[in-house]
Amino acid sequence: MSATAARSARRSVGAALSAGFYARPTEDVARDLIGCVLECHSDAGLASGRIVETEAYVGEHDLACHAARGHSERTAPLYGPPGIAYVYFIYGMHWCVNAVTRERGQPSAVLIRAIEPLAGIDLMRSRRPAARRDQDLTNGPGKLCAALAITGAHNARSLQRRPLVIREGKRVHGHRVIITPRIGISECADWPLRWVVADSPFVSRTPPGFPRHPGSD
Repeated sequence: MSATAARSARRSVGAALSAGFYARPTEDVARDLIGCVLECHSDAGLASGRIVETEAYVGEHDLACHAARGHSERTAPLYGPPGIAYVYFIYGMHWCVNAVTRERGQPSAVLIRAIEPLAGIDLMRSRRPAARRDQDLTNGPGKLCAALAITGAHNARSLQRRPLVIREGKRVHGHRVIITPRIGISECADWPLRWVVADSPFVSRTPPGFPRHPGSD
């Protein structure tokens, strides 16, 4: 992204999304987060990116959702109020960040799977030295957390104020969004709960042969 494009993108960032934004069906939140901006503040500075890929995890009946295992110390944030972060560790090496949805006691969340870098790109490069291209800095949930320095310290914290905030962005129109099954899971793997900006080079790779459905506004 050129410096001019980056400045233009930053100007389109708005206010922090309210808790009410998240207090809705998880599928609606997952769709509407496309185009919003995830930002993380640290001692090193601000790093942010436009959300281009999300997945919905919709409750205890969803076997791919952590809530399917019931309420525990790990899953407690999923049962909390809408608009907080659920950050968990996987494979002993990666953090993943989610936005908790629906009302308190209804465990569900949206996984932020990929973002398009906006601010703090040099910071991201320093945190992800193995990335060969800027497109590879944040094209996966573990990658974007490493690039933005999101860790377990952000778990259960509000997404309306620093250090971790999701802000209004420029809505991506339906013809540019596709819906596919979620990726990298074995349970409920055919549920169409993944939203992707179809023409973005910053999304994670959709496996060959996956069904793709057009989005809508």
